[in-house]
Amino acid sequence: MTDFAATKALFHLPEGMIYLDGNSLGPLPKATAARVERAVTAEWGEKVITGWNRAGWMAQPTVLGDRIGRLIGAEPGHVVLGDTLSIKVFQALAAAIDLVPDRRVILTDNGNFPSDIYMAEGLIKSLGRGHELRIVNPEDVADHINDDLAVLMLTQVGYSDGRLHDMADLTAKAHAAGAVTVWDLAHSAGALAVDLQGCNADFAVGCTYKYLNAGPGAPAFIYVAPRHIANCQPALSGWLGHAAPFAFDLDYRPGTGIERMRVGTPPVLQMAALDAALDIWDQVDMTALRRASVALTEQFIVGIEATCPMLTLASPRDPAKRGSQVCFAFENGYAAMQACIAQNVVGDFRAPDIMRFGFTPLFIDAGDVDRAIAVISKVMNERLWDDPAFKQVSRVT
Repeated sequence: MTDFAATKALFHLPEGMIYLDGNSLGPLPKATAARVERAVTAEWGEKVITGWNRAGWMAQPTVLGDRIGRLIGAEPGHVVLGDTLSIKVFQALAAAIDLVPDRRVILTDNGNFPSDIYMAEGLIKSLGRGHELRIVNPEDVADHINDDLAVLMLTQVGYSDGRLHDMADLTAKAHAAGAVTVWDLAHSAGALAVDLQGCNADFAVGCTYKYLNAGPGAPAFIYVAPRHIANCQPALSGWLGHAAPFAFDLDYRPGTGIERMRVGTPPVLQMAALDAALDIWDQVDMTALRRASVALTEQFIVGIEATCPMLTLASPRDPAKRGSQVCFAFENGYAAMQACIAQNVVGDFRAPDIMRFGFTPLFIDAGDVDRAIAVISKVMNERLWDDPAFKQVSRVT
């Protein structure tokens, strides 16, 4: 049984703050500063360029990839770190399209993160091969899986409502129709038990700065199923994805296995932060995490609905269909969230009217949820949000 009181003690949480925004940016693990300082001084400072070999920098993307792989049910040797999530979406989708060369439809839903859609649109335009991006409502995805489908591209947990797609069921339907799948795990890696191998997923991508707590700008990851990797042709043929980068060939030859999905130079300092964060995850059972997450979100929904009738639940009510976040709709949601933050309950806002709260059992417990409910109730029932100061929209919401 995972000891969540022990994991909470491993995070730096600002005094008095109830942090319900780990689904956007995870808080700082206490061990991170020392781990990054070591990378800066003992590795970069003392080893300089020899750190690529002597400190293991060049191996970090695959070593850390395997540590993340345990959390998402991936086979060893099939996850690699590097670059941004948008780049990994582009890579995965481009490779998936090439596996189904005679089809042209890419299916996604309108709850997908816009950046994923933008990358798909840009890829389609650059290929110029007549592909179509078909965007439907999340609840209608299964009805649009048919024998003209090339790629099913979905975010497993919706960013704006916490809706949870059934990966196993939709992947099976896509495969039965002769299509391949690309899953974005940005809001599920570290939030719930993911089983890429058990679900027979083809490709998956995700970020490490949310539930995995690797810090702002931390690198993304990509997974390619073993059955595809040998035939996976990288659309972004970066230097470090080459079979022999230090041979300096002028012609690109893809590397062995998942190494071919590397593109640019690994962000060594950010990976040091991820290394420290993953030490916490080594203590966590994902089934226990999911059970605790469901309990916290259920407690929150009951408490908010009992005290804040002006808020409308925007997440699925059934916890089996919900990730580790709860969203409420409110016409003045931005101002209300700013008022909550001013009272030291931190969530975030997503246009047009969504107040979004993330629940991470690693550092959030039932007492925090009760205190958050009390603060949100005060903000809403006393109309603390109705202050011009809270209506000035910042660049990041």
